[in-house]
Amino acid sequence: MAAGPAKPEPFTIEAGGLALAGEELAPTGTAGAPIVLLHGLTATRRYVVHGSRVLPRRGFRAISYDARGHGESQPAADGYDYEKLAGDLAEVLDGRVGEGRAILVGHSMGAHTAAAFALGNPGRVAAAVFIGPGVVGDRPTDETRAYWDALAAGLEEGGVDGFLRAYEGDLNPAWRETILRFTRERMQAHRHPEAVARALQEVPRSVPFEGPSALERLDVPALVVASHDVADPGHAYEVAGAWAERLPSARLVSEEPGESPLAWQGGRLSHAIADFCEEAAVQERLSG
Repeated sequence: MAAGPAKPEPFTIEAGGLALAGEELAPTGTAGAPIVLLHGLTATRRYVVHGSRVLPRRGFRAISYDARGHGESQPAADGYDYEKLAGDLAEVLDGRVGEGRAILVGHSMGAHTAAAFALGNPGRVAAAVFIGPGVVGDRPTDETRAYWDALAAGLEEGGVDGFLRAYEGDLNPAWRETILRFTRERMQAHRHPEAVARALQEVPRSVPFEGPSALERLDVPALVVASHDVADPGHAYEVAGAWAERLPSARLVSEEPGESPLAWQGGRLSHAIADFCEEAAVQERLSG
């Protein structure tokens, strides 16, 4: 049981010729098992557990960073596909974890990045938490590409307001104001919006792995966090369910129908992550 989180320690990792900005929040007086937090497309490192400090209070080192082109990290001249995103994760692990295993916690793009890395490097991963995965390894449709291209064009031509105009069309009226508010907050956190616009075009055209059957090879303890579609249709419940079915050692958790998505509830989500990470199977891989 940790005393409490120390002051966040900022860090910079050099990856592929660019600087990735991050921070580590560790429990006071203990080493703590490392949990690496990976955010989604158009988000920043704050938007995985939404500022919650539950993980370090529960004794874990919470390591988060802004993906290339996002937040405070530098734009990438060589692009934004999942191979490069997974390579960046490898550099963060080398710099902040070293030779030991880490627990990977990713939301949406971050979940896909974590899976891509873990499939190629299972020995470096103690366990994984996949929050709101959006794809199962299939190539994007014309409709999907057009959707992301419209968001990119909105951001390029109209800044944050242009992005929101392109984004708000399909929102459920019951959740519209809440979603637009925190979407505006996260979009305003980017130093290089032109890089985010490029990522909006390139990330959805990339696939983290080839087909859903690839997940059957990822035999590490896994927790899949789903959201009900009424509030978060962009991260379909059935997609998260497909991940949980294919992963050999996974289970699915979610909020109750009608509740705010678990993925949006930083404190509650963090407790669910910590509970999972304290399970014997995860602890065994951390110490192995």
